Amino acid sequence: MATTLKWATHADLAIERRPSVAREEYLDHMSFRSNTRPLFTEIFGPIVGLKEEWEEQGASADELSFAAFTYRCEQKARVGVTTGRFGGCEPEILEDTAEFTIHRDELGRTMKMPKGFATLALPLDYPVRTMDDWLQIKPWYEFDPGRLSDDWVARAKADVAAGKVLCVDIPGGFDEPRQLMGEEELCVAYYTQPELIIDMLETMGSTAERVLDVVTSEIAVDVLFVHEDMAGKSGPLAGPAQVEQFIKPYYRRVWDLVSQRGTRLFDQDSDGDMTPVIDVFLDAGINCMHPMEPAAGMDIVEIRQTYGDRLAFYGGIDKHVLRRSQQDILAELEYKIPPMMASGGCVLGLDHRIPNGTPLDNYRFYLQKAWEILNG
Repeated sequence: MATTLKWATHADLAIERRPSVAREEYLDHMSFRSNTRPLFTEIFGPIVGLKEEWEEQGASADELSFAAFTYRCEQKARVGVTTGRFGGCEPEILEDTAEFTIHRDELGRTMKMPKGFATLALPLDYPVRTMDDWLQIKPWYEFDPGRLSDDWVARAKADVAAGKVLCVDIPGGFDEPRQLMGEEELCVAYYTQPELIIDMLETMGSTAERVLDVVTSEIAVDVLFVHEDMAGKSGPLAGPAQVEQFIKPYYRRVWDLVSQRGTRLFDQDSDGDMTPVIDVFLDAGINCMHPMEPAAGMDIVEIRQTYGDRLAFYGGIDKHVLRRSQQDILAELEYKIPPMMASGGCVLGLDHRIPNGTPLDNYRFYLQKAWEILNG
């Protein structure tokens, strides 16, 4: 039987950070223009089930919402435009049991969501295997004036006036085709159907470029953001050759436009070991990465020594160390915080969601010691 959870969804796991760092300070810090005070945050918050554990350990309501904890971070705002999929299928519940829900999502995939331990559904099938399949849904990715909301300009200008960091997303050069095809089919298609992947990314790039041409004609965007999640402990699922051939042209057409109009950060989200492809992604325009997972070999001290001010990042503190001894926690902080404080270009924080089995007392200790070093 599935475990009953009080906090079971991504929305339930949202945390309060009380951002206090103004837009210009954040941008200057992350682009290595100044380094007056370190930045420190919780990027994602707890994994499903941890709040229940902490409640049993005596956590207060403010600790469960994270309002009790102190961070020093920026507040981000998204521009009210859509660069990715615009349209799709009508979602439908196909089966609902005590253990799982099966539904059809907007991409037309059959999705299975286990209950009690997951917040992301698992695809059981995918809409694209051939060029003909892609051509059926290609209109979802083509330009349409409706991609820009009626009030996007006023909202964006209000967010900048309020000191928020203005961000805009583009579809992942690896992740979006993966969502349409699945990882295995995509990796095979690099060799068997390269024209399919090229057409996908040409379409997505053209649409993103047209949308962001309008946006950046009105207001400068601070951060261009792309979600990839393309790597595990053994390395990335697309190597340097595939990034160079397929993803880099897509990135560059968008980044070249927005960077010339004032965008300062091109931030890529990918778990896992990205070291084999960092160089080619830097050439593609990326200048910031997260969450920098130590368990996958992403050591931010070594990466900073290698790339200097070419690559900013946030995260990088081993989330798993919080389940070990307090001496281990202190060693992790003493190794990573001082060099990052000295160099800037980094928002320190755990490298992903806080794992189950993390004692509340260890998290309290982690924050206490982190701030002692940061304020030292």
